[in-house]
Amino acid sequence: MLKGEGFSVGILSGDRAGVVAALAQRLGIANWKAELAPRDKAEFCAAVEAEGHKLLMVGDGINDAPALAAAHVSIAPATAADVGRQAADFVFMRQNLDSVAFAIEASRRAGRLIRENFALAIGYNVIAVPIAILGYATPLIAAVAMSTSSIIVVVNALRLNRLSLKDDAGSGQPVAPARFVAPDAGLAS
Repeated sequence: MLKGEGFSVGILSGDRAGVVAALAQRLGIANWKAELAPRDKAEFCAAVEAEGHKLLMVGDGINDAPALAAAHVSIAPATAADVGRQAADFVFMRQNLDSVAFAIEASRRAGRLIRENFALAIGYNVIAVPIAILGYATPLIAAVAMSTSSIIVVVNALRLNRLSLKDDAGSGQPVAPARFVAPDAGLAS
Protein backbone atom coordinates (compact mmCIF):
# COMPACT_ATOMS: atom_id res chain seq x y z
CA MET A 1 0.00 0.00 0.00
CA LEU A 2 2.73 2.49 0.96
CA LYS A 3 4.93 1.44 -1.96
CA GLY A 4 2.04 2.20 -4.29
CA GLU A 5 2.01 5.77 -3.01
CA GLY A 6 5.69 6.25 -3.79
CA PHE A 7 7.14 5.52 -0.36
CA SER A 8 10.34 3.54 -0.07
CA VAL A 9 9.71 0.70 2.40
CA GLY A 10 12.36 -1.28 4.23
CA ILE A 11 12.97 -3.54 7.21
CA LEU A 12 15.57 -2.96 9.92
CA SER A 13 15.76 -5.96 12.21
CA GLY A 14 17.89 -7.47 14.90
CA ASP A 15 16.73 -10.94 13.85
CA ARG A 16 18.75 -13.47 11.86
CA ALA A 17 19.27 -12.76 8.17
CA GLY A 18 17.43 -15.89 7.01
CA VAL A 19 14.27 -14.98 8.92
CA VAL A 20 14.31 -11.37 7.76
CA ALA A 21 15.02 -12.36 4.14
CA ALA A 22 12.06 -14.74 4.11
CA LEU A 23 9.75 -12.11 5.56
CA ALA A 24 11.00 -9.42 3.17
CA GLN A 25 10.48 -11.73 0.20
CA ARG A 26 6.94 -12.61 1.34
CA LEU A 27 6.11 -8.91 1.70
CA GLY A 28 7.85 -7.90 -1.52
CA ILE A 29 10.34 -5.66 0.26
CA ALA A 30 13.74 -5.52 -1.42
CA ASN A 31 15.41 -3.13 1.05
CA TRP A 32 16.15 -4.93 4.32
CA LYS A 33 18.90 -5.24 6.88
CA ALA A 34 19.24 -7.97 9.50
CA GLU A 35 21.21 -8.69 12.67
CA LEU A 36 21.34 -5.00 13.57
CA ALA A 37 22.07 -3.72 17.05
CA PRO A 38 19.96 -0.80 18.34
CA ARG A 39 22.85 1.55 17.59
CA ASP A 40 23.01 0.30 13.98
CA LYS A 41 19.31 1.07 13.49
CA ALA A 42 19.74 4.58 14.91
CA GLU A 43 22.80 5.19 12.72
CA PHE A 44 20.84 4.05 9.66
CA CYS A 45 18.05 6.51 10.51
CA ALA A 46 20.58 9.32 10.98
CA ALA A 47 22.26 8.48 7.66
CA VAL A 48 18.94 8.57 5.80
CA GLU A 49 18.12 11.93 7.39
CA ALA A 50 21.61 13.24 6.48
CA GLU A 51 20.87 12.40 2.83
CA GLY A 52 17.91 14.78 3.02
CA HIS A 53 15.16 12.19 3.29
CA LYS A 54 12.43 12.16 5.91
CA LEU A 55 12.19 8.81 7.65
CA LEU A 56 9.13 7.32 9.32
CA MET A 57 10.17 4.55 11.71
CA VAL A 58 7.71 2.02 13.08
CA GLY A 59 9.03 -0.10 15.92
CA ASP A 60 7.81 -2.03 18.91
CA GLY A 61 10.79 -3.28 20.90
CA ILE A 62 13.31 -2.01 23.39
CA ASN A 63 15.94 -2.32 20.67
CA ASP A 64 13.92 0.06 18.45
CA ALA A 65 13.91 2.97 20.90
CA PRO A 66 17.13 4.63 19.66
CA ALA A 67 15.95 4.41 16.03
CA LEU A 68 12.49 5.71 16.96
CA ALA A 69 14.15 8.70 18.62
CA ALA A 70 16.48 9.26 15.63
CA ALA A 71 13.77 9.14 12.94
CA HIS A 72 12.03 12.24 11.60
CA VAL A 73 8.70 10.76 12.72
CA SER A 74 8.18 7.55 14.66
CA ILE A 75 5.20 5.37 15.49
CA ALA A 76 4.86 2.48 17.91
CA PRO A 77 1.92 0.19 18.68
CA ALA A 78 0.31 0.30 22.10
CA THR A 79 1.66 -3.20 22.67
CA ALA A 80 5.27 -1.97 22.31
CA ALA A 81 7.70 -1.97 25.20
CA ASP A 82 7.42 1.10 27.46
CA VAL A 83 10.72 2.53 26.27
CA GLY A 84 9.61 2.15 22.63
CA ARG A 85 6.31 3.93 23.28
CA GLN A 86 8.11 6.75 25.08
CA ALA A 87 10.60 7.19 22.21
CA ALA A 88 7.84 7.30 19.57
CA ASP A 89 6.06 10.44 18.40
CA PHE A 90 2.76 8.55 18.11
CA VAL A 91 1.34 5.40 19.64
CA PHE A 92 -1.43 3.65 17.72
CA MET A 93 -4.10 1.64 19.47
CA ARG A 94 -4.97 -0.89 16.73
CA GLN A 95 -3.39 -4.31 16.37
CA ASN A 96 -2.30 -4.03 12.73
CA LEU A 97 -0.08 -1.76 10.68
CA ASP A 98 -2.98 -0.22 8.75
CA SER A 99 -2.70 2.58 11.28
CA VAL A 100 0.57 3.67 9.66
CA ALA A 101 -1.11 4.37 6.30
CA PHE A 102 -4.00 5.98 8.18
CA ALA A 103 -1.59 8.28 10.06
CA ILE A 104 0.06 9.35 6.81
CA GLU A 105 -3.30 10.10 5.19
CA ALA A 106 -4.56 11.94 8.30
CA SER A 107 -1.38 13.99 8.33
CA ARG A 108 -1.79 14.94 4.67
CA ARG A 109 -5.41 15.92 5.16
CA ALA A 110 -4.64 17.86 8.33
CA GLY A 111 -1.95 19.83 6.50
CA ARG A 112 -4.38 20.58 3.68
CA LEU A 113 -7.07 21.72 6.16
CA ILE A 114 -4.57 23.95 7.98
CA ARG A 115 -3.65 25.65 4.70
CA GLU A 116 -7.36 26.05 3.85
CA ASN A 117 -8.04 27.58 7.26
CA PHE A 118 -5.16 30.04 6.84
CA ALA A 119 -6.58 31.02 3.44
CA LEU A 120 -10.05 31.47 4.95
CA ALA A 121 -8.69 33.59 7.80
CA ILE A 122 -6.58 35.74 5.48
CA GLY A 123 -9.49 36.17 3.06
CA TYR A 124 -11.78 37.18 5.91
CA ASN A 125 -9.28 39.75 7.19
CA VAL A 126 -8.60 41.17 3.72
CA ILE A 127 -12.33 41.85 3.38
CA ALA A 128 -13.37 42.63 6.96
CA VAL A 129 -10.53 44.83 8.23
CA PRO A 130 -10.89 47.57 5.57
CA ILE A 131 -14.67 47.59 6.11
CA ALA A 132 -14.14 48.01 9.86
CA ILE A 133 -11.44 50.68 9.38
CA LEU A 134 -13.71 52.68 7.10
CA GLY A 135 -16.39 52.59 9.80
CA TYR A 136 -18.96 50.57 7.87
CA ALA A 137 -19.19 47.85 10.51
CA THR A 138 -20.91 48.43 13.81
CA PRO A 139 -19.46 46.62 16.85
CA LEU A 140 -22.36 44.13 16.71
CA ILE A 141 -21.75 43.33 13.04
CA ALA A 142 -18.01 43.01 13.69
CA ALA A 143 -18.62 40.62 16.61
CA VAL A 144 -21.02 38.47 14.58
CA ALA A 145 -18.63 38.43 11.60
CA MET A 146 -15.68 37.45 13.79
CA SER A 147 -17.67 34.66 15.47
CA THR A 148 -18.86 33.42 12.10
CA SER A 149 -15.28 33.37 10.82
CA SER A 150 -14.18 31.28 13.82
CA ILE A 151 -17.08 28.87 13.36
CA ILE A 152 -16.26 28.40 9.67
CA VAL A 153 -12.62 27.59 10.50
CA VAL A 154 -13.63 25.09 13.22
CA VAL A 155 -16.25 23.38 11.01
CA ASN A 156 -13.70 23.12 8.20
CA ALA A 157 -11.20 21.50 10.59
CA LEU A 158 -13.84 19.02 11.78
CA ARG A 159 -13.90 17.53 8.27
CA LEU A 160 -10.82 15.57 9.35
CA ASN A 161 -13.09 13.46 11.59
CA ARG A 162 -14.63 11.88 8.49
CA LEU A 163 -11.38 10.04 7.76
CA SER A 164 -11.61 6.38 8.79
CA LEU A 165 -9.83 3.07 8.31
CA LYS A 166 -11.26 0.25 6.24
CA ASP A 167 -12.27 -2.76 8.28
CA ASP A 168 -9.78 -5.57 8.91
CA ALA A 169 -11.86 -8.08 6.93
CA GLY A 170 -11.30 -6.01 3.78
CA SER A 171 -14.98 -5.45 3.00
CA GLY A 172 -14.28 -1.77 2.49
CA GLN A 173 -16.76 -0.72 5.16
CA PRO A 174 -15.37 2.11 7.28
CA VAL A 175 -14.66 1.46 10.93
CA ALA A 176 -13.95 3.82 13.76
CA PRO A 177 -10.89 5.97 13.12
CA ALA A 178 -7.60 4.74 14.52
CA ARG A 179 -6.74 6.33 17.82
CA PHE A 180 -3.35 7.86 18.36
CA VAL A 181 -1.98 9.22 21.58
CA ALA A 182 1.11 11.16 22.47
CA PRO A 183 3.43 8.90 24.46
CA ASP A 184 3.65 11.22 27.44
CA ALA A 185 -0.14 11.47 27.60
CA GLY A 186 -0.43 7.81 28.58
CA LEU A 187 -2.46 5.23 26.75
CA ALA A 188 -5.87 6.00 28.20
CA SER A 189 -7.92 8.34 26.10
